[in-house]
Amino acid sequence: MYVCLCVGATTQTVSDAVAQGASTSKEIAALCGAGGDCGRCRRTVRAILAASAELEPAATH
Repeated sequence: MYVCLCVGATTQTVSDAVAQGASTSKEIAALCGAGGDCGRCRRTVRAILAASAELEPAATH
C-alpha cells in the first residue's frame, strides 16, 4: 500500500527505513522521503513506527 504519494513510498519502504534504524518520522523522511513533503502521510508513518515499537520487544524474546 502507498503511504506517501508525494515520493511513491510504500508501507514496505517505510518499514525498511525503520529496520535501518529510523525511530522518528523525521528520520524516516531523511531515509526514504515519506512525510518530508506535504505531510499528509505523517500519521500513517507514525502508526508504522508505533507498530514496529510494539513488535520489537516480542521479537527479542
